[in-house]
This record gives sequence, structure tokens and C-alpha cells, in this order.
Amino acid sequence: MADLQIVWFKRDLRLQDHAPLRQAAEAGPVVPVYAFEPSQLRHPDASARHAGFVLECLAELERDLADRGLKLLVWRGELVDLLTAIRRQAPIGGLWSHEETGHLASYARDRAVAAWCRDHGVPWTELPQMGVVRRLGSRDGWARRWEAFMSEPLAAVPDRMEPGRLRLEGDFPELRELGFADGDAPRRQPGGRQAGRRILEAFLAERAAQYRGCLSSPLKAATGSSRLSPYLAWGAVSLREVVQASRTRRRELREDPLDRGRARELASLAAFESRLHWHCHFIQKLESEPELERRNVHRGYDGLREDAFDPARFEAWRRGETGFPLLDACMARLRETGWINFRMRAMLMSVAAHHLWLHWPEPARHLAGLFLDYEPGIHYPQAQMQAGVTGINALRIYNPVKQARDQDPEGRFVRQWLPALRRVPDAYLFEPWRMPPELQSRCGVRLGRDYPSPVVDLGESLRLARARYQAWRRRPGLREESARVLRRHGSRGNPDRIPERRPLRDPAQPCLFGPAELEA
Repeated sequence: MADLQIVWFKRDLRLQDHAPLRQAAEAGPVVPVYAFEPSQLRHPDASARHAGFVLECLAELERDLADRGLKLLVWRGELVDLLTAIRRQAPIGGLWSHEETGHLASYARDRAVAAWCRDHGVPWTELPQMGVVRRLGSRDGWARRWEAFMSEPLAAVPDRMEPGRLRLEGDFPELRELGFADGDAPRRQPGGRQAGRRILEAFLAERAAQYRGCLSSPLKAATGSSRLSPYLAWGAVSLREVVQASRTRRRELREDPLDRGRARELASLAAFESRLHWHCHFIQKLESEPELERRNVHRGYDGLREDAFDPARFEAWRRGETGFPLLDACMARLRETGWINFRMRAMLMSVAAHHLWLHWPEPARHLAGLFLDYEPGIHYPQAQMQAGVTGINALRIYNPVKQARDQDPEGRFVRQWLPALRRVPDAYLFEPWRMPPELQSRCGVRLGRDYPSPVVDLGESLRLARARYQAWRRRPGLREESARVLRRHGSRGNPDRIPERRPLRDPAQPCLFGPAELEA
């Protein structure tokens, strides 16, 4: 019997544009596997909504593989234990997978898998699935390499593949069997490639023209943005197929002179594609420096907030009980759906870091579990950017009252997600603490009972945050450390060289955490 070719699915839950599967099928009989690994499920960012989405993707993947002659083996346990069990039954000719830029626990897992493969003489072939470059020495020329990868043809799906024969049996676990008794978002997007493709096609055919004008509004972005980010994060669709589908639509628009709205749609699609580019730009940061999950990218900011963490403030922020209606409404929506738009994500992190003066890792981990589209490589660099500890980005301190007036002027979003405030007049909706007691009584909302009082005074917290930053930035060595960060992680205006004199800030200013939605 020919040696088995093990295809390890991770954040690439599809057959289409899956080069490891195609190459494994050319090498011999295939055993496709997915492992629910305790080392990953125990990580603080793991959540029921992630697992539920993955299970739905796997159910569809199982059917697609069966149509081509393969049986998906779903394993509960570490991958090295699965490889050991397979090797007891048949020789393994190779392990195939996509490269993954994950958190430190997945990095440690990959090192354990690599060690097992070396010890047992099993070649492990990892192939890129996006524009992130492993072992990148310099950012120079990175954009050109991204473009080259996105322009390559999609990896073809074999019609039939020879199955590897094993006596091992897997199963599809329930969420509670994975350690998640509850916590799945009841109104989240469904998992699976078919759902992702429907959303992509509907976006390109019907919604793309709205894209640029809807991104900041928590109401409009729900339908105006692409909503592809969960499917990209878990690999139900590939980044390359989305880029190429967008470019195909742009060509169609250019060739149709009768389409009166094409200029607006072309501009929106160009903006959309630029965000797909930034998707990989941010993941590259974590790929190049995995420790960014835990420590500041700019080491000169070590000690800025670490010793000032206030558990009570964090708990109020986590529960959506800060007393700032727009922020609390965003948390309510996230709990229910697993998604919120880019500006509201930036606001959530900014308020936590600046007004509440919370060190960023704990809020970032909490948001990671809430975001259905959680992508570690985007999430942690973006969290640090909003917390003001990169040294190369402009400091942004969001005012949740101003954001409410700008992005939800009629209060529709706040009233939808905070029922206690539905009867509050517009004049007080975003600052309910200003309501006189008699008006509170008429509206049926007593501050401190039906809705919390503000956890901090916004004006005072803003003054303190600015003063702390100004004092901290006078420390010696910060500019030199900023130059190091820029050389390692900054974008390149000219892909071939870095100018001798360059301002110490990254020209990119996207503010979102989800893969397809890096929109500023």
C-alpha cells in the first residue's frame, strides 16, 4: 500500500484554492484531518462562537470531500497524538497544510508537530494561503510579492482523490464536549463555504457601491460592508479568490459604459481591495514577531499601563456597563451577533486603553473571543495601535459621546441594543447621566439601577491620558525604538527602498480587527 498523505485542515476549511490538498492528492492516497486540540481550546481567545462556526464549516467540508471520494477524520486531541495513531496503522508519506499565523499557543503546537515529523522522518509541506511571507528578512518589496501571489491562478480541486484506508474513527463533537457550555452568539453569521460565497457574490453584485459610505456607521455597515471577514478568518473562502473576484467585477464595470453608477462602485471596490492588502500587512507583523500577542511592539512603552489595571473598570467595560450608551450598545451587539463595524471596534479598544487606562492585552483577549472573525495577526497589532503603543501610529483617543452623535445621530443603534434607554429623549440619549431625576422617572430609567452611571468622567479621563502620554514621550530612547519598529513592520511607500529621512509613523491608518474589513 502506498504511504498515506495527511492533509491537515486548520484555518482553511474549503477545497477550493487549497494547494496542500491538490499536491497531496498528486502524491498518493489522502487522509484529510481536522483536530480539536485541547492546547488550542484552552487558550483565552477560544470561544463557543468560534467552535460553532468551525463545526458548521466542517460539516460542509465533510460533504464536499465525500463527493470526491475522501472521508474527513475529525479528531479530539492533539495533532501529534493523531499522527502517532495513524502511523501505527500505516506509513505516512507526508503531512500537508497551509502556513498559519496564529497566537503563541498555535506557534508552540506547530513546533511540536515539526519536531514529531523530524523524529519520524515525515516530510511536512507548508504552503502559503495569503500574502504573508514566512521568515521575511525585510519589508522591502513586500507589496510586490503580495501582488504576485494574488495574481496566481487558484489551485484547482481534483474531481476524485484516492482515499487513505484507516481504521480510526472520528466524530463531530457537541460544543459542550469541547468545553463550551454556552456563549455561542445566537444571531451570528452561519459557517460554511456556501454561505461565504453567497455573501461574496451578493456584495459584488448588489452592495459594493455602498461600501465606502457605510463603513463608519454601526447601522449602515451591517449591510454596506462586505461581511466576508468570518469566512476569510476561518478559510471558508480564500483571500486570493476574493481579490480576483473583486478584480473581475471591476473589469466588468470598466467595460460597461452604460452603467451610471460604475464610478462610485469602482471607487468602493478599489477601497475594498486596499483593505484586503492591509489584511496581510497586519498579519505579517505577528508572523515576523509572534510575541506581539503579549508585549508591546514598541518596548519603550513597557510600564505605561501595566501596574494601573483596574479590575472594576475592566469588568464594567467587558459587561457593557460603562454608562456610555454607544459603547455599551456595541458590546451588546457583539455578544448577540459576533460582529461590529471597524470604527466601533476601534472605539471599544480606545476607550478601554485611554479613558479606562487598561493595559491592552486583557481587553484584546476578551474581544478576540467575541469577534467571530477573530484573526490573531490582525487583532493584536490593531489592539496595540488603538492603545497607542506602536510608536509609529498617530495617537487616537475616541470620545464615545462624540462617536454616538457622529455615527448614530438618531439613536437608532443605541435604542435597538439598549432597550432600557428607548424612552430617553434624543437630547439625553448619549449622556443619560445629565437627565434630571424627574425626567428619569418619566422615562422609566433610573441611573444606577436601570442603567449604570458613567464609570469615569470623560473630560477628566481624557486630560489624564494626554498628560500621561506627554510625560512618557519625554523619556530618552523612544524615537530610536520607533525607528526600529518602522524598519521591521512599517509599510513602504516605495517598495524598493526606505528614504533616508522618513517621519516616524506608519502611513497606513486602518482601524479594524477583522480580516476583510480593514477600513479607515
